Amino acid sequence: MKLPIIKHLTSFIEENDEDFVVETIETLEMLTEVPSLKDQELDVIGELISNMYGAIEVNKMIKDGTPKKEALNNFMQRVMGSIDS
Repeated sequence: MKLPIIKHLTSFIEENDEDFVVETIETLEMLTEVPSLKDQELDVIGELISNMYGAIEVNKMIKDGTPKKEALNNFMQRVMGSIDS
């Protein structure tokens, strides 16, 4: 996951609607079922999906009253904590 991408997607959600990102995730998940995709292509799609789910999580924290910067930092600390475990 990349914080700049999650931050950008979070801004997109704020300006538009979370549904756009949810529908994009659904489309990308459907694409992963294409049997001819190479591992590298699946990795890229997986990274995009992860960043989009991250942005949705950050957006939920913001809706719950957490300031944007704090929500982004909290989310990334959670991610890094789960990697270290």
